[in-house]
Amino acid sequence: MNEIEILLVEDNPDDLEMTLHALREAKVTNHIHVARDGAEALEFIFCEGAFAASEIKDGPKMILLDLKLPKVDGKEVLRRIKGDPRTRKIPVIVLTSSKEQNDVVESYDLGVNSYIVKPVNFERFVAAVQELQMYWLLLNQPPTLK
Repeated sequence: MNEIEILLVEDNPDDLEMTLHALREAKVTNHIHVARDGAEALEFIFCEGAFAASEIKDGPKMILLDLKLPKVDGKEVLRRIKGDPRTRKIPVIVLTSSKEQNDVVESYDLGVNSYIVKPVNFERFVAAVQELQMYWLLLNQPPTLK
């Protein structure tokens, strides 16, 4: 599969709709998979449960991860992604409403590639999503996952 895939991990229906709308406004045409909690995200990334027929090497090329998630929180999802040699090279962008310095520091300690606080202003949010897409999906040259 050569299609670039984005995994969007978001449990808040309003934030999910705003993010999907911003991706459409930014003209992101890549296949987007939505996980509504940390457990579903981990199953998708590691090809377990309902996603057992998939292969990790065909998984997401970028992950947009909220920190405050049910079942498994975003920091634990990040810890598992960056702690596994099969997935640690996937760019993970934390997209959260938390401006708490300890969340920022801990996310970077766990290996996050970027930490973005969701702008309240929709136009600024669309601009941020456009920049994410331009850099992580068009300019960045990621290694092939095994």
